[in-house]
Amino acid sequence: MTRTHGRTLARSLITTALFIVPALVVRIAGLHPNPVAALVIYGAAVVAASFLLAWAAEAAQIDVSGGLAIAVLALIAVLPEYAVDLYYAYTAGHNPDYVQFAAANMTGSNRLLMGVGWPVVVLVGLWVARKMSGRKVAAMALEPGNRVELGFLLIAGVVAFVIPATGQIHLVLGVALLAWFGFYLYKMSRGEVEEPDLVGTAAAIGVLPTRARRSTVVALFVIAGAVILMCAEPFAESLIGAGAELGIDQFLLVQWLAPLASEAPEFIIAIIFASRGNGTAAIATLISSKVNQWTLLMGSLPIAYVAGGGGPALVLDGRQIEEVLLTATQTMMGIALILALRFHRYTALALLALFVVQFPITSTDGRLVLCGGYAVLALIGFVINRHHLAVTLRAPFRSAEIADDTAAEPALAR
Repeated sequence: MTRTHGRTLARSLITTALFIVPALVVRIAGLHPNPVAALVIYGAAVVAASFLLAWAAEAAQIDVSGGLAIAVLALIAVLPEYAVDLYYAYTAGHNPDYVQFAAANMTGSNRLLMGVGWPVVVLVGLWVARKMSGRKVAAMALEPGNRVELGFLLIAGVVAFVIPATGQIHLVLGVALLAWFGFYLYKMSRGEVEEPDLVGTAAAIGVLPTRARRSTVVALFVIAGAVILMCAEPFAESLIGAGAELGIDQFLLVQWLAPLASEAPEFIIAIIFASRGNGTAAIATLISSKVNQWTLLMGSLPIAYVAGGGGPALVLDGRQIEEVLLTATQTMMGIALILALRFHRYTALALLALFVVQFPITSTDGRLVLCGGYAVLALIGFVINRHHLAVTLRAPFRSAEIADDTAAEPALAR
């Protein structure tokens, strides 16, 4: 390890500790600050722990197969969000008031990832490509191997429409989604080990000797996991309490603030990769995150609900059904428009614009109209990319070498 790497690692660990320690002191000492202060204290700790997880997961790519590394990185990066959402689902099992919060956090995290994460990374990547090439670049091409992930997401996305159709997330559906996620990890594990392009703190960990690197990665996972477990409950409760104290809609606060806090490190890392000309890898990581959320997270909710004392199905009210339908149609639009493995600038702008438009919309009719807009764009995308639909549906069940029907294309296109 060079002196520069050593300073980077030390500075990063000290900075995260400064945000984590106050939360641990408050938690262990049994203190009960007012909800707004608690939200800041525990929220800062969750974000800091998220960075620890992201750095460790990135460095772990050195020792794990390429496809599986991306899948695991995407999974680990959103563990804080999972912890909060599963707490809400578990509590909803014996307190029906919490059902809305489980649905809120799940839909918010999914829409934030696809509505902000995907387009921002692509737009940054295209901007960097234009600077480097001196010409206008209109689209970013994904790797042929990304069709496997799109296939998993497409099938899970279609199945997810069962939720708004039935008004519930049933235990059977949850188990099926978890099994689908397990199959996804299995497929991703078949790839070869690839040398990752690490930056910042992750790079400082990556240059450590093998034993030291692996020990550091494991230690960061354990520490971050312990912090998240200790902070998930008070952070989740402080979100609700802060909403009441500040006069902010609690549903909206849980829906957007918690996912934003937990996904911030992942977004930042992806944007850094895109800004360094590696936008294809960055968007691949965020696509994998979407697969995780739409399978593992959604599938875990009814299981946590049952564990908390609830019945075999997490029943949703009208508002929650609308939110799930909105999330499902957004998901199908995003998939449909990149089936050809090209993420066009206009696709990114459309996803971002429709995400922003939703906030002034508060009525049922307005949300249904927005669902219709997503659905129409999805239909247009499926029609335009209809020649890629069948191969995408088959991709999860085929070997990586024949999962795509096209030859590898350059990462960026005019």
